[in-house]
Amino acid sequence: MSFALPAEAYDRFMGVHSRQLAPQLVDLARLASGDRALDVGCGPGALTTELVTRLGAGSVAAVDPSESFVVAARARHTGVDVRRASAEGLPYADRVFDAGLAQLVVHFMTDPVAGLREMARVTRGEGAIVASVWDHAGERTPVSTFWRAARDLGLTTRDESALAGARRGHLVELFKGSGLRHVEDAVLVARVKYSSFDEWWKPFSHGVGPAGAAYLALTPDQKGHLRERWKALLPPAPFELASFAWAARGMV
Repeated sequence: MSFALPAEAYDRFMGVHSRQLAPQLVDLARLASGDRALDVGCGPGALTTELVTRLGAGSVAAVDPSESFVVAARARHTGVDVRRASAEGLPYADRVFDAGLAQLVVHFMTDPVAGLREMARVTRGEGAIVASVWDHAGERTPVSTFWRAARDLGLTTRDESALAGARRGHLVELFKGSGLRHVEDAVLVARVKYSSFDEWWKPFSHGVGPAGAAYLALTPDQKGHLRERWKALLPPAPFELASFAWAARGMV
């Protein structure tokens, strides 16, 4: 899935969460000084930033299928090799990286097993592949309140609970199905504070991802009813929400 929208819109919608997940995912990769890492589905570059901090720009490469995200990632990360590509077709030779990482991306791969196999192809033997995905099926994500309110109002919108990796254990199944070895799992947490209700809901109006697209497709009346239902479901402002992501690590 490609996100054809400004990088700033993604930053306001999901970036506040992905910036918290990035250090945890890099920790799971267990990188060493001198390692080369590939950020697959880099978006505007939250995970790329963390990798550059730890390894240096010359040791990091990144890919994303969305042109706007590629442009933003290049501008934000001088010296990083950023290319437009999908996970299923990485533009690199075999075994050139020490680790491949995919943050909140497996959900949107056209073929998750093929994408993970391609990440393994460009990673050296004994190198690590790590990925994280939101726990949509467990309704513990930044967009869970959105979908819960939509269901309560009887809106015919399809939520994200059936996406790849969204249920407990599925990401590990995908890793094993792609041929990765010594697969282990983990849970990552992002905690975000909101000073007002508007700060929480306005990012949905930018049309980012399935939830944002579903919101834009509603009529003005439906949007109004949805906002009122959100207010009833969320705590009074200011409030903090915790979101949980499944993560997995496997070896090539």
